[in-house]
Amino acid sequence: MHELILLRHAEALSAEGGDDRQRPLSEHGRREAQDAGAWLARHGARPLRALCSPARRAEETAQLALAALADPPPLQQAGEIYDATPGELLALLDQHADAGTVLLVGHNPGIERLVALLVEGRSDEFRGMPPAGLAVLHVNGPLEPASARLDAFWSP
Repeated sequence: MHELILLRHAEALSAEGGDDRQRPLSEHGRREAQDAGAWLARHGARPLRALCSPARRAEETAQLALAALADPPPLQQAGEIYDATPGELLALLDQHADAGTVLLVGHNPGIERLVALLVEGRSDEFRGMPPAGLAVLHVNGPLEPASARLDAFWSP
């Protein structure tokens, strides 16, 4: 893997006592996800693999963002993304190291902590990935703490 694109799901409706995994995107969130996809398309993103949390809001975000790309990869659900630690996300990404560019759509705090771990070598409390926020990392070698460079960051 040479490039890792991390996308936090867009704004979702509240659970209101329901199942958190079934929360859909709000109308604002749908626009955020489309804007994230447009940003990826404008910047020539070409993910070869797209991994997504099974949560409805993450799946909707991924589908809307991928729709903006000319030749998107099929979306693969990965249950381990939901409520994942940075270590769990790294283990998943290690299984996809053969793909040159991977898009991972998931949740905080896992996404923002993974960015901190890969770029700064730490995964403690780190805030900075708003809904539909994107981080594009250049990976040089194996995925390890402080092994990546943050090439781009975007938020709606």
